[in-house]
Amino acid sequence: MMPGEDLLGGPPETLLPDDPAPREALSSGVDPATVAASNPTSSLAWAELADRAFEAGDVVTSYAFARTGYHRGLDQLRRAGWKGHGPIPWEHEPNRGFLRALRALGRAAEGIGETEEAERCTQFLRDSSPAAADELL
Repeated sequence: MMPGEDLLGGPPETLLPDDPAPREALSSGVDPATVAASNPTSSLAWAELADRAFEAGDVVTSYAFARTGYHRGLDQLRRAGWKGHGPIPWEHEPNRGFLRALRALGRAAEGIGETEEAERCTQFLRDSSPAAADELL
């Protein structure tokens, strides 16, 4: 049996390719705006910006950053073979940027009164990675 193979016939796990540069820059203290500007496809950088804006009370800006990270992540997932559903494991570190952006989008949507979108994001997170939901919700 191959890792991620579902014997019950479900879709395989989607594992994004690793791009360590944004993660390393963020972990070394580089401003997330600088990281996003130099790595605009990095969901992690956009998620960091969304978190920072949310913590500062700027929910609309958080929503915009989270939506950018979410869509960048969807693009990467599709390139990695994702068909619109199936596991996106939190345990695979390159997936965490997308999952964090998804959580940030749901949180900001709730903050601006977009309850249905917030619920969809929460369900999408739970369906994609129960471990991410446990960690982030």
